Amino acid sequence: MFVRPFRVKSNTAIKGSDRRKLRADIAAAFPSLDADDLSELVPNKEELNIVKIYAHKGDAVTLYVLHKNPLFFELEKRLYPTVYALWRYPALLPIFRTWPPVIQKLLSGADLMLPGVVLPSSGLPHVQQGDCCAVTVVSNRAPVAVGTAALSSAEMLSSGMRGRGVSVLHTYMDNLWSFGDKSGPPALPDLESEGGEANGEECDHAEEEQEEEEESPCGEACCGIEELSLTVQAEQENERSIEEDDQMKGLEPSSTLPAEDMDALLLQCFLHALKQKVKKSELPLLTSTFLRNHMFSCCPSGKKLDMKKSSYKKLSKFLQAMQRHNLVRLKELTKGVESIVEVDWKNEELRSFRAPEEADLEACVMDAGEGQTPYCPPEIVILYSVSARTEPLFLDANKRKGTILQPSEVRNIITEYVKNNELVNENNKNYVSINPTLCDCLLEKSEFQEVDSLKWDDLFSRTLGRMQECYQLVFPGQAPVIKKGHIEQIDISVASRGSNKKVTLIKNLEVYGLDPTMVSTTLQHRVQASTVLQPIPGSKDKVLVQVQGNQIHQAGSLLLDYFKIPRKYIQGLEKAPKGGKKK
Repeated sequence: MFVRPFRVKSNTAIKGSDRRKLRADIAAAFPSLDADDLSELVPNKEELNIVKIYAHKGDAVTLYVLHKNPLFFELEKRLYPTVYALWRYPALLPIFRTWPPVIQKLLSGADLMLPGVVLPSSGLPHVQQGDCCAVTVVSNRAPVAVGTAALSSAEMLSSGMRGRGVSVLHTYMDNLWSFGDKSGPPALPDLESEGGEANGEECDHAEEEQEEEEESPCGEACCGIEELSLTVQAEQENERSIEEDDQMKGLEPSSTLPAEDMDALLLQCFLHALKQKVKKSELPLLTSTFLRNHMFSCCPSGKKLDMKKSSYKKLSKFLQAMQRHNLVRLKELTKGVESIVEVDWKNEELRSFRAPEEADLEACVMDAGEGQTPYCPPEIVILYSVSARTEPLFLDANKRKGTILQPSEVRNIITEYVKNNELVNENNKNYVSINPTLCDCLLEKSEFQEVDSLKWDDLFSRTLGRMQECYQLVFPGQAPVIKKGHIEQIDISVASRGSNKKVTLIKNLEVYGLDPTMVSTTLQHRVQASTVLQPIPGSKDKVLVQVQGNQIHQAGSLLLDYFKIPRKYIQGLEKAPKGGKKK
C-alpha cells in the first residue's frame, strides 16, 4: 500500500502518556519482546514522533518514527512492524521464504503467491488467516516485506500451495521505507539452507505466478537482494568447509569460543567508548544510547557486536558486570530504563586501556580487484597559464598566450625582464620602476598616474594574479593531468534533514581521484551509520556522500590520516563538534 507516494497530514513529538500506551500496545501485539526490547523500541527520552499520513488510496495510517526511521505503522487500529523494526528483531513475525526474482515482483506492488513460497524442512509457519507475517529471500533471514496471511497454514497446504499466500502491505524500497534513512537489509544467515538448492524450474514457475498476480507496477528494480542472497550463501558454504576441514584434522568444534570472542569484543568496545567517546557532560546517559551511539562506533572494521552471541545475552547484564568492576555506576532514573550516571575515569583498567589500531582498515578501504592499484594521494602542483594581458611580459622568453608555467618559472622570467630593461630602482633596490608595459599588464586604471614603482613581492603577486591559474595532478604510475581553474577543496559540511536530523555531506572527492563509493563504505563501517550516494545537480560526473549524523571528525580523520590528503585541500574541518575534557 506504500508503492505510491503518500501525503503527510501531521508530524508531532509523542507525549509521555502516548509513549507508555504505545509500549503497552507493542507488548500486547508482539509478546515475544521483553522489557529491554520495548525500552529500545520506545525509549523514554529519545526523539519519537507520531506521523499521520494518507496512503494513495485514501487509507489513514499512523507511523511511529524513532530517530527518523518508521518502526511501526498502525492501520485500522492494528500495529504492524516496518522492515526497519524487523531488521532489529528478524524473528518478531512468522516468516515465509521466497526467491529473489519473486521479491522483485513484491517491490512492484504484487502479493506473495503460494507457488513462490519455499517450503522449509520444518514445514510452513503456523499462522491463521489475517495474521501478520514477514517475507524473506532465500539465504538471508532479514525480512524485506510485511503483510497478512491470506489463508491459514492448514488451508495453504490443503490448496496444494496454489493461490494467494501473503497480502503484502509494506516492502523494502517502497515509500514507507524511503521515509526513513534508506538503509539496506543486513546480511543475516538463514538457518534453513535447503531451499536455496532447489532447481531453477521452480524459481521460474514462481516468477510466472507473480507476473499473473501483479497489480500495481511502479517500475522500480530490486537493488542488491539477489547479490546479498548469493553472498550470504557463499559465506555459509565457506563456514561449512572450515568446519569440515577441522573435523578431518581431528579438531573438536568449540562451542564456547564464539561467546568468549564476543565477550572480549564487548569489553574492548566498552572501554574504547568510555575512554574516547563519552563526555562527562553527557551523563546521565541512557544505556541503549550508549550502546547504539558509542559502543557500535568503536567496533573494529569487519566485526559486528551482537549481544545475544555473548555470554551475557543482554546489555543490562553486561553493564551490571561492568558496575561490579567499578567502571560505571548505573541507576534506574525512570521505571524500567537504566542510565549510566557515573564513570570512574581513574579506574586502572580504563586508564591502562589503549584503543586498538585499525589495522584492518586497509582491507575495508582497499577492496581492489585484479588489475587495480591501491589509492595513493596525488601530487598537486599549482601552475599558471600566460594570459592575453600578461603576454607582453613573457615575449622575450618566447612564452606565448596559453603557455603553462610553474610559479618559480614565472618569477625567473619576470626577474630577467626587469634586469634586461634596467627597471631596478637605483635608490632602493627593493623596488622596481614601472615602465609602460608593466603599467598596462599589472596596474589598474586608477593607478596609472599614482603608482610609479612596486616592491618585488608585489610585482610577482600581481603578475600571478593576472595569469590564469591551473593545477596539475600526478598519480603514481600515471601521466600528469593538467586542469584549468582553481582546484576545488574537498568540502565537508553538516546539514539538517527533517526536524533535527543531522547529516554530513562530502563532495569533490573525485577531484583527488577518490572513489565516493569506497569512502562511503569505509565511513559506514567506521561510524556504524547509514550512508547514501546522491548525484550533484548540474554535474555529470560527481556525487555527494551523505552520512547520518555529524561525522566531520571521522571523515576528516579518514581523509587526513589514511588517504593523506593535505589539510589545505579540505574545508569544513573546523565545524567538527568539540570534545569536552574528561575529568
